[in-house]
Amino acid sequence: MLRNGLEPWHLLVVLAVIILLFGSKKLPEMARGLGKSMRILKAETKALREDDAPAEGAAQNTTASSTPADQPRPAVSPTTVTPAAETTKSATSA
Repeated sequence: MLRNGLEPWHLLVVLAVIILLFGSKKLPEMARGLGKSMRILKAETKALREDDAPAEGAAQNTTASSTPADQPRPAVSPTTVTPAAETTKSATSA
């Protein structure tokens, strides 16, 4: 039944329904809005790619002169923890 998927006449019917629903005055405004949003999306993705490119290059060229934030933290040595019951007893007896 659906061998060919969408055929040209299917697209014409969909286009006619859209024109009937929104009217010929709203369609150019919608197309302009869609074009503007596509341009914004394209500019933002390009900016993200440019931001990622230097970060990837810096990660590959890591040296001893890198900032402390880039270096891993040393392990923390464990400390003794007193239970809450012992702290309240010492606080009340003092």
